[in-house]
Amino acid sequence: MDFKGSDIIPGPRTEDQLPHTAEAAVKIVIVGGFGVGKTTMVGSVSEIRPLTTEETMTQAGIGVDDNFGSDSKTATTVAMDFGRISITDELVLYLFGTPGQQRFWFLWNGLFEGALGAVVLVDTRRLEVSFDVIGRLEECGVPFVVAVNTFPDAPSYPISELRTALDLPEEIPIIECDVRRRASSRDVLTTLMRFLHALAMAKAPA
Repeated sequence: MDFKGSDIIPGPRTEDQLPHTAEAAVKIVIVGGFGVGKTTMVGSVSEIRPLTTEETMTQAGIGVDDNFGSDSKTATTVAMDFGRISITDELVLYLFGTPGQQRFWFLWNGLFEGALGAVVLVDTRRLEVSFDVIGRLEECGVPFVVAVNTFPDAPSYPISELRTALDLPEEIPIIECDVRRRASSRDVLTTLMRFLHALAMAKAPA
């Protein structure tokens, strides 16, 4: 069969191809309330061009969505964000950012399915938004770490106070981060992988 040049479907870009050394792939979800930085985190840390499903916010969301602290935000994730990062030559993480507005939370169950762990992004200006997020993860049995995104105008609290406010046990890591910075976002993911490894070792037979 003859194909014209315009009929040929191009393959993935060279930089988007899975490293040939990869031996294991892990699904990680990044969750949190509206405007906490999920899309920014996926975009800053992904080694491939991230897939986003952001749509322009409209008048329909007024009175429905809680946008406090994010008044200047003009777009919102309506399905998911997707990216990929190689933690080592052998281990690759697939990152799925969830929609933050509560009317889209029905999509979370599908995104949680098969996830090895999660990052809960927190904005200290709106800690109460994190309660339901953490509750959903606990109900689904998905292990998680908490990453406090350091917004310039957000109040800063000691980790011990945040742990008490979020009612988290001592073993769950809490780390501060700036999701705009690739190195900072990578540190969060490394913390999660160490936590998951510690959980696996604790469950391993002696």
